[in-house]
Amino acid sequence: MQGDIWYWLVAAMLAAYVVLDGFDIGAGIIHLVLSKSDEDRQLILRSIGPVWDGNEVWLIALGGTLYFAFPVVYASAFSGFYLPLMIVLWLLMLRGIGIELRMHLASRVWREFFDGCFAISSMLVAIFLGAILANVFRGVPIGDDGYFFLALWTNWLPGPDPGIFDWYTLPGGLLALVALAVHGAFYVAFKTEGALHDRAAKLGRSIWGALLVMTLIGLIATLKVRPLALGNYLRHPVAFLIPCLALASLLGMLIFSHAGRDREAFLGSCSYLAAVLSSAAVGLFPILLPSSTDAARDITISRAMSGSYALSTGLIWWATGILFAIAYFVFLYRIFAGKVRLSGEDVDHN
Repeated sequence: MQGDIWYWLVAAMLAAYVVLDGFDIGAGIIHLVLSKSDEDRQLILRSIGPVWDGNEVWLIALGGTLYFAFPVVYASAFSGFYLPLMIVLWLLMLRGIGIELRMHLASRVWREFFDGCFAISSMLVAIFLGAILANVFRGVPIGDDGYFFLALWTNWLPGPDPGIFDWYTLPGGLLALVALAVHGAFYVAFKTEGALHDRAAKLGRSIWGALLVMTLIGLIATLKVRPLALGNYLRHPVAFLIPCLALASLLGMLIFSHAGRDREAFLGSCSYLAAVLSSAAVGLFPILLPSSTDAARDITISRAMSGSYALSTGLIWWATGILFAIAYFVFLYRIFAGKVRLSGEDVDHN
């Protein structure tokens, strides 16, 4: 029972990271496409300015929770995914560099270089994170010792010798790219006004169709690669409400955006991402890291979890810490509420 609770806590923290850091990654993805001037780019950055680095803390918290509750899967996954995780780490640093350094010189070349760093690294972060999650769902070649290693690619087939990228995980990365681009567009529309707001809302609606198509492709490919994912749904039909929520959220964000209800469109995007990740968690449960070669090597909750005393005591400290974190984020987002604008001193046409 304790292991089950921690499984869903880890899943909830993953969803929190994707929803929160997802909109500022999405803002980076559309940064160059959406902006028509340096003022537009400054507004996009200002819309995420006070929160982007705080959002990334949830990724650290996710890793810490996984390490505490399921040390076996932490050790296996962080060694097996070493290459893509190191790439993601460098890309996250490059995003930060692009945000922090672009205004240090009043030079068009300087700013465009760092704008490019911000946009390209955001795109690649989305693709790599999406591919990693797709690998987790598809399964990895876990050995007898409980460890594995994945090259960037092998024969592009999701069989016993897969790579980070194959015909299943690459579409998973592209789905993440499109989903976060839509998420970021609706967020920018929610936080801005005028022409930039109009372009952001229109862009979100324009690529919504691609998100719908990629979602359907991802669902069909998942059922082909991992048909056992339906097992929990068939045993507990009420679980079908979660993918139904994902579909309703997908439709809702488009309807709300057309109606000019930017807040609701953005919340629909948040709900869609959370529901998709929750659907995957239901399909995997109680497996944390499936094996692509032998089901007997699956790393399950019972195999990976810490001791009973550690989990029960740790739950108290985890709950205390997470309440402080939630209170801080509520305070931060409340004082950052409303539309963002540039003051006269922010405008620089150099």
